[in-house]
Amino acid sequence: MTLAAKQQLVKNLVRDDNAVVSVVQLDEAIALAVRRYSADRPKTKVEDVLCAAGGNALANPVSWLADFSRATSLEYPIGDIPPTLIANDRWRRYATPSGEQFQLDDALPANATVRVTYGIKHTLDGTTDTIPDVDEEAFALLAASMLCNQLAAYYSNRSESTIQADTVNNESQAREYRAQGASYLKQYLNRIGVDEKRTVAAGVVVPLRRTNSVGGTRLIQRGKPL
Repeated sequence: MTLAAKQQLVKNLVRDDNAVVSVVQLDEAIALAVRRYSADRPKTKVEDVLCAAGGNALANPVSWLADFSRATSLEYPIGDIPPTLIANDRWRRYATPSGEQFQLDDALPANATVRVTYGIKHTLDGTTDTIPDVDEEAFALLAASMLCNQLAAYYSNRSESTIQADTVNNESQAREYRAQGASYLKQYLNRIGVDEKRTVAAGVVVPLRRTNSVGGTRLIQRGKPL
């Protein structure tokens, strides 16, 4: 579906009869929806990376996005059927003065090639649309929910009118758009299978909480990829 088609689908959901939403605001809502959808369901990217000298360090793939990308698997050696993956508890993200990289527990031969599968942001513009067809309606619901919230705020601010009839009408429209925005967001989350309380994408590294021999907290915790 083209960008123009997505714009029309979002407008159909919002039903802004008074033409309050401008073209710029529509585009901004769609851009924000791309960011949110990318965080909830990143685009999968597969890239081969050479292992650094020493065998325990693996640089980031070329398309890796700092503070966004999360690796879901590291394959080595490449080409096995079924694929041979490096166990999740044998690698981690490691911070260095020049930025994060992969750290491997088991050293690999120099210049060994590791296949990294990870997530990147989606693209939606006049020429490129990476949002899967199966999620087009869900994406439109997300963008529409953002516009409904903007319209709810707009009509709430207009409720200070000195004409009582206008005040009642504005408050009613604000409530309706607010409820519609919440409904669209809930539908979006249900359609893509995301918990409303979840705030991070799959594959993020979190501390593995372990206790010491007497049941207390260890001074050093190891990170484990989910």
